[in-house]
Amino acid sequence: MTVYDTAAKLPSIDVLRNRCKALAVLECIVNGGEPYYAYTRAWGDDEAALMNNGSGDEWAVVFTADGAFIRVFAHESAMTPYRDPDHELWPGLLDGIPSAFRPQIEEPAFGDEEGQFLATAVLWRLCGDDRWYAGEDITFPALHRPYDDNALDGSGLLEILLDDIADQYVTFAEDYYEIEVDRTVVEHVVAHRPLTDAVVRALNPEVTVAGLHEKIATIGYPIAAA
Repeated sequence: MTVYDTAAKLPSIDVLRNRCKALAVLECIVNGGEPYYAYTRAWGDDEAALMNNGSGDEWAVVFTADGAFIRVFAHESAMTPYRDPDHELWPGLLDGIPSAFRPQIEEPAFGDEEGQFLATAVLWRLCGDDRWYAGEDITFPALHRPYDDNALDGSGLLEILLDDIADQYVTFAEDYYEIEVDRTVVEHVVAHRPLTDAVVRALNPEVTVAGLHEKIATIGYPIAAA
């Protein structure tokens, strides 16, 4: 999978935002520590969905007034800027990016110690666009190992956002947290139905809506009236 395959499968901006919020809510409930998936409505003047697996791979989706910008960094990708002494991006990665998203390239959270933007895949979509875009005419490195295709540019890290995230999250929870979660309850969250104690406790008996209220409010997800 490359960034072009991912661009063709990503949903609309509004659907993507809702999927990102749902993942963040599920993480708030299931994981009491640093969440694998997070969402904040206070990313400066924008909103952002964040993924960090704790092993050097991460992505961010920044939702702005102009559209949405996606930055992916996969530390084992052959396209990592760290392959170059000056941390230069892979050729073509930003070719054609609209000026509206240039501030994201200068975002300190997306750079190294010197402020150099770090990414192995970049996508964007303006509000008026009918599809997602990536850098023009990127020449990808040759595959040397059978599993390289999954981490060629790191865009495969976005796979959970591409289709049925209920199934994807159930599988993720089983693999990452080694727990079984009720798909029906996950679907409730994915559908953005108001959060209730019954839903929360079905996923994690040790937490309540009241205990999660501040975090859920930060995400901007609906909570059932008491």
